[in-house]
Amino acid sequence: MTHTLHRLGNTENLSDDYVVFAMSAKGFNEDGSAAPMLKFLEICLEFDPINMGDMKTGNILKTNKEDIYNNIQDVSIVHAVYKDEATVAALLKQVKEADLGISVVVSGLLNKVKEMGESAGLKQHTVNCSGGVWGDMDKLPSQEVLQVTTMCGHGMVASNLVDYYATRIRKGRITADEAAKKLGEPCVCGVFNTERAAKLLQAMADHGSDGHMMQAGLTMTAEDL
Repeated sequence: MTHTLHRLGNTENLSDDYVVFAMSAKGFNEDGSAAPMLKFLEICLEFDPINMGDMKTGNILKTNKEDIYNNIQDVSIVHAVYKDEATVAALLKQVKEADLGISVVVSGLLNKVKEMGESAGLKQHTVNCSGGVWGDMDKLPSQEVLQVTTMCGHGMVASNLVDYYATRIRKGRITADEAAKKLGEPCVCGVFNTERAAKLLQAMADHGSDGHMMQAGLTMTAEDL
């Protein structure tokens, strides 16, 4: 899976952003995998994830944990987001002991992921790295915006909405936490880190300046938002 590989940021603001997820392999161990997937979900819940979800049901920002649990299928992909290495290491140790027989992937800073795995008694099987962005990069949103939008690997977080909420935060019309949750709702998989997003949005609001924003061809002033 590669949808969590493209999170843009720096070492500091990526150091509290780790995604752990599990899935079966079609044609190999898919049949009957709902049971170990449920066990994986139970383990993830024990460690109080920032966000989580199953792509078949949705994330905990839009639905509840019980619905996600009750709708786990053989074809589910269960995701959970955490902010610290100790929590992920402890989770991985418990997953190893459970011996679920399904693939488990951890996304994050490579050196930190390696250390967490080793502390849990695990050896890396495969390492995937993002190849970056190619083409006319001038057409992309700003780096500040991309740090937020790339936390949804399926591109469900709109870049204009990031600007919109940063302006509303600056005007005191919404908190950074509230805005982060609003942005994370369309990310069905539940891999959007709302705590990291809130910090990034607050930084944009603190360092931004009032002015005009273009959205869908419509010129809007900050006072309009």
